[in-house]
Amino acid sequence: MSPRYGMCKVSVSPLRKTANDRSEMVSQLLFGECVELLEKKGRSWIFVRVLHDAYEAWMDPKQLHLFEEKELMQFQSANHIALELVESVKSTDQALPILIGSSLPKFDGLSMKLPFGKYQYSGLSIHLLEPFNKVDILLNIAKKYLHAPYLWGGRSPFGIDCSGYVQVVFKTIGLALPRDAKEQVKEGIPVNFVTEVLPGDLAFFHNQDGRIHHVGIMLEQGRILHASGKVRLDPMDHYGIYNNELKKYTHRLRIIKRLAIGLGSEAELV
Repeated sequence: MSPRYGMCKVSVSPLRKTANDRSEMVSQLLFGECVELLEKKGRSWIFVRVLHDAYEAWMDPKQLHLFEEKELMQFQSANHIALELVESVKSTDQALPILIGSSLPKFDGLSMKLPFGKYQYSGLSIHLLEPFNKVDILLNIAKKYLHAPYLWGGRSPFGIDCSGYVQVVFKTIGLALPRDAKEQVKEGIPVNFVTEVLPGDLAFFHNQDGRIHHVGIMLEQGRILHASGKVRLDPMDHYGIYNNELKKYTHRLRIIKRLAIGLGSEAELV
């Protein structure tokens, strides 16, 4: 029986629009994230569906550990997430750098016993099944990405786009969001006034055609974290995002959505 699933076994793997190394990169897999195998094209390409967001794209199967359905639960239910920007997982013969937001399958707090090796991880991580202040963690992790360069399709601190940024940051608190802003905007409940915004709310912006094309994470005092050129912190009001460097508004506000309820030590996310 051919394997039906795969787990990313490299630091970060590109997902492409077509089965070609020159094709547009539409997203990325981080270490430990799993996919369903849908179609093969020769030995070099495989069409996959990402399990945490149902995103479909082409990738190189050599960057996956392939496994059968009976192993799916133990890999997909990775309850530990790496919180260091970059930290190596180490085996007896290699050190593999992994990035913030990576999944740590079968992690016991010290090591992972994976089919392709036993790896130790000594960096900061979060156990999603233990209680923690989700809003505080969310905002602290979001700020770690400040000045990360913008990269279309990126999901890492070395290159990230606006919706990839939001998706990975929310992953670190155990909330799975769709990959693209036009899908993320369907989540949560509307916030009617900018003055009612709470830290952790998501603000969505539209282009001249009225299409959602940008998203960011709200902070206190009318500020927003978002990826535009780089991950940056800008002021925002009822009109949109104002760039102090350019002395103009750069993004027009469409709607603010709340995934978080409460503020402070009792804050929880839904």
